[in-house]
Amino acid sequence: MELGIAKWEVCLRVIAILFLVSTACLVAFDTQTKVIFLTYSKKATYKDLDALKILVYVTSTAAGYNLLQLCKHTFSALPSISNFKSSYYMYIAWITFLLDQITVYLTFTANSAAFQAAIFALNGSEAFQWMKICNKFTRFCEQIGVAFLCGYIASLLMAVFSTISAYKVLRMYSSKRFMRLKGK
Repeated sequence: MELGIAKWEVCLRVIAILFLVSTACLVAFDTQTKVIFLTYSKKATYKDLDALKILVYVTSTAAGYNLLQLCKHTFSALPSISNFKSSYYMYIAWITFLLDQITVYLTFTANSAAFQAAIFALNGSEAFQWMKICNKFTRFCEQIGVAFLCGYIASLLMAVFSTISAYKVLRMYSSKRFMRLKGK
């Protein structure tokens, strides 16, 4: 059962990395230029909205973290590390669990904040005198929408393997172990 869970976790991490990289690339490389008046043109990029810049940074960092976790899985499978694994497994499991939780929450939060900012770009806001930008840059806005979809899928996948991390931590605290500690 342990091997099956590890295989699922590796598979989910690879898929999440693909979605995270897709999100970062779709947002970072999305540009559209429109001619506003004769020779005056306006170029829409992710740098125009701070929330999109933060989304690129967060998703790139989350993809890097998950890649490091894949490397950890690769090295923990080596037989020479088995002594190290048994003595520090509890600490590594807790650190992995906490970092997985942080990564999930940061990715979901950055995606939601960028989505909210994109809604303002889509609808505008008369109170702030903001124009509807997506009327002029439709391809840009559609590609950003696909990036949000990829980001939310990656967040859901990371939530699943964060649950696997929680399982790995909590299974170390079985009822038999607590009964032994209570009796001493």
